[in-house]
Amino acid sequence: MISLLIVAHGNLGESLIQCATHVLGQRPEALEHMDLAACEDADSILARAADLLQTLDRGEGVLILTDVYGATPCNTVCKLIQSDRVEAVSGVNLPMLLKALTYRDRDMNTLLHQAVSGGQAGIFHVQAQQAAHA
Repeated sequence: MISLLIVAHGNLGESLIQCATHVLGQRPEALEHMDLAACEDADSILARAADLLQTLDRGEGVLILTDVYGATPCNTVCKLIQSDRVEAVSGVNLPMLLKALTYRDRDMNTLLHQAVSGGQAGIFHVQAQQAAHA
C-alpha cells in the first residue's frame, strides 16, 4: 500500500484526515499530516517532512498531497520527490484524499491519475435549482 502524507498550511491536513475518518468510519492507516505554522523556516520543514517520509514508507512509496502550488508546503516537498517512489500533488481537497485512499493499493501512476482526477471531479458550480433537489 502506498502511504499518504498531507503537507499543508495551518491545520488543514489534520482537518482533512478527520473528515476522511468520518466518511469512512475509521481512520485510514498509513495516512499522516504535517501542518505548517507561519513562523517555521524551510530547513526545519524539509527535515520534518523527510523524517515523516521515512516513517511512513512501507516499501511501496509515499504520495504527498499539498494545498497550494507554489506555496511553502509544495515548494518544500518538491525537494523530496523521487520519481515513482515519492510523488506529490497540489490542490488537496477531500474528494482528492478519498480517491487517493481508494486507489493506493495500485501502482503510483494509477494513484497519481486517480488523485488528480478525483480532486478535479469534486469541484463544480452548484446552482440554486440543483441545491434544492439535493
